[in-house]
Amino acid sequence: MKNYLDFEKEIKSLEDKIDTLKSPFGSEGISEVDTKKIRETQDQINEKLKETYENLNSWERTLVARHEDRPKANFYIEKIFSNFSPLSGDRFFGDDKSVIAGFGILDKKSVLVIGQEKGEDLNSRIERNFGMMKPEGYRKCIRLMKLAERFGIPVISFIDTPGAYPGVGAEQRGQASAIANSIESSMSLTVPNISIIIGEGGSGGAVALASSNKVIMLENSIYSVISPEGCASILWRDPSKSLQAAEAMKLTAKDLLNLGIIDEIIKEPLGGAHRNTEVIAEEVKLSIIKNLKFFENLSKEEIYQHRKEKFLKIGRDKGFVKSSHSYGHGLEYQEPGFAKVKRHLSNNKYIYVGLALVFLVSIIAAFN
Repeated sequence: MKNYLDFEKEIKSLEDKIDTLKSPFGSEGISEVDTKKIRETQDQINEKLKETYENLNSWERTLVARHEDRPKANFYIEKIFSNFSPLSGDRFFGDDKSVIAGFGILDKKSVLVIGQEKGEDLNSRIERNFGMMKPEGYRKCIRLMKLAERFGIPVISFIDTPGAYPGVGAEQRGQASAIANSIESSMSLTVPNISIIIGEGGSGGAVALASSNKVIMLENSIYSVISPEGCASILWRDPSKSLQAAEAMKLTAKDLLNLGIIDEIIKEPLGGAHRNTEVIAEEVKLSIIKNLKFFENLSKEEIYQHRKEKFLKIGRDKGFVKSSHSYGHGLEYQEPGFAKVKRHLSNNKYIYVGLALVFLVSIIAAFN
């Protein structure tokens, strides 16, 4: 049974109509199926899907990112990787079912695969804690990332979580430090790591595994420091203002690509990833292979510097570049051209004011 969102009511009505048309049992018993009418209705559905999904606002994209039929991490792992061998436990406390991690084969090469898994039905969602990872989950990922680095194996992460689990037990076991250590581990890898945000990329729970060389988002996924409802509750004291919050937060793939926070958007099938799961799985696979090839001829140091420069550049026009000094081995800040001009004028404003006055006096004298 398909699940529909509020803005898909007309699409639901058309699809109900097409199901009726496909049935050979009419009101007067067995009747001939009207194939022409079915084709016309299907065209109407496709047109409506295109019109609807091309004009989604940020809150509607949030709803699509959370759609219960949307493919989860486990689906992508099964479709994209062969010989996947899951590994469990953090060697300190236990195993976290909200994250699937292990080694698999992609394009005849070994990769470490990490997937935040929400679950497919109520029972599996409870078991998976709705994709909200606990400290032992992050520590498991850290352990496996270090193992992958030791053997020179790339890391692929599938991000889909509303955020890290905020429970008392998680805090007692060091949730904050586990997230911080996971970010540090992701950032310090000397093997390429690629993160694909397939649904929700919520808060530090997502950043902990998305601090990667390449951050890729599906067209209708979201990535933000907090949920729109949480933002609305804090800023307006009103969760019903989720639409305003979602628009202000710039959490969609298009907004984040423009801001330079992500590197690529994977276009989804008409009507969202949940309407054609086979196609989206193939698109994700091709994107991963393409991005891994980008790093094939880079050294460990170059892979590390690529990631470092990428994150230091966020929010700056030019950002940090490799030091131009013969003695420098780190990074130096390259100031944007407009900022240079502005700073120069500010530092020499009295000189320019004086020159302007002299110029003005000379013009007045010339006319007299």
